[in-house]
Amino acid sequence: MDGNRRFAWDLSIGREIGHRQGKEKLKEVMDWVLDLGIPHLTVYALSTENLSSRDSDELESLFDLYVSGLNEISDDERIHSSGVKVRVVGRTDELPSRVNRAIDRAQDRTSSYSNFTFTVCLAYGGREEIVDAVKGIAADHASGNLALERIDTAEISKRLYDAEIPDPDLVIRTSGEERVSNFLLWQIAYSELYFTDVHWPSFSKADLYDAIETYQMRRRRYGE
Repeated sequence: MDGNRRFAWDLSIGREIGHRQGKEKLKEVMDWVLDLGIPHLTVYALSTENLSSRDSDELESLFDLYVSGLNEISDDERIHSSGVKVRVVGRTDELPSRVNRAIDRAQDRTSSYSNFTFTVCLAYGGREEIVDAVKGIAADHASGNLALERIDTAEISKRLYDAEIPDPDLVIRTSGEERVSNFLLWQIAYSELYFTDVHWPSFSKADLYDAIETYQMRRRRYGE
């Protein structure tokens, strides 16, 4: 969901307004995804790099947005009526306690649902996720609980932050950047990538449909 700050700069408004507009856009996109019956939506909200590169005032403003957004999700009637399970993945221990309380509330209130899964990547990095998975494998191998010949791609996949989520079919990146920026590096090995110049707060239903139509026209080869 890239381009909140650039959206704000283009309009000569504060970056915190850009982030708020981005939050409201996510609510719209979730509605569109539910209407289309797409069972899994995963969004990249905050990277591990952001935790060190953003200034403290911006981070605190973002943390407040995450709290309010997660609390809104917890109470959203459509989330409950549609059976949306909410998951937050990443190194969440690096986030403030108020954010973790909101995470726990959203996850607890939707844990029994299975129709849709909405996953938010917070304090997330694809390389870090793989490192954490490998650490678990190394520890189990060192203790004698995991034989060397059992270590394969499936073993790594099931140790990722949320192994129940299938690998993405389509990755959409907004705001003109054509790179994956440490997002789901293991999982997107065979995903289709779609890049658009539109800043995230300006992302429209037509933009979403264009991305899906482009995906549908591609022939997926899975490395063949």
